[in-house]
Amino acid sequence: MQVDLLPVMEEFYTIQGEGAHTGTAAYFIRLGGCDVGCAWCDVKESWDASAHPKKTITELADRAKSSGAEVVVITGGEPAMYNLEALTSALIEKGLRTHIETSGAYLLTGKWHWVCFSPKKFKSPIDSVCEKADELKVVAYNKHDFKWAEAHAAKVRKDCQLYLQPEWDKADAMTPLIIDYVKGNPQWRISLQTHKYMDIP
Repeated sequence: MQVDLLPVMEEFYTIQGEGAHTGTAAYFIRLGGCDVGCAWCDVKESWDASAHPKKTITELADRAKSSGAEVVVITGGEPAMYNLEALTSALIEKGLRTHIETSGAYLLTGKWHWVCFSPKKFKSPIDSVCEKADELKVVAYNKHDFKWAEAHAAKVRKDCQLYLQPEWDKADAMTPLIIDYVKGNPQWRISLQTHKYMDIP
C-alpha cells in the first residue's frame, strides 16, 4: 500500500560513522517505530512511532536534495516496517542514492542502491533480506555473537561485505576479541562507531 506520510524522529546531514561507507557524507532520515527491541539500542526514543511527527514524502525528498547530499540513508527504528516505494522513488527522481539500514525483520520494499543488513537476536530476520544485503554488519555484544555472525554470513551473497562492530558500551571487552577474530577470519572487517568518537550525530 502506498505510503505518503512517514513518522520521522530526525533528519540530519552528517558523516557516516559505521560500516562500508564510514567517513562519507550522507543525509540521514531516521524513521520512528521499532518492535525489534534491542536491549542495547542507543536510540530507544525512536521505538514509539506515535511520538514522532509524520512528514510527507515530498518534503523529505526536498530537504534531502537541498542539503547538498548525494546519498540518503534511511534508518530507524526499523525503517522496513513501512512501505518505502514512494520515498525511494522520490529520492531517486532527485538524483540521490538510496541506502537503508535494517535488521531484516520485515520484507524490504523500495529501490535501494545499498542495503546494510544488521540482524538482531531479538527478532529473527527474513531470509529474502539476507539475499539482498550489500553489507552484513553484526553488532558484537558478547563472544556468542561470532556464531550469530557466521550463521548470517552463510545466508548473504558472496560479494556481500562482512563487518563486526563492537557494541559501544562493551567496546573495551569486545574489540580485542573482534581483532583476533578478524585476523583469523580475514573475510571479515571491523566497523567502529566513528561518529561517536567525533561527537557528531
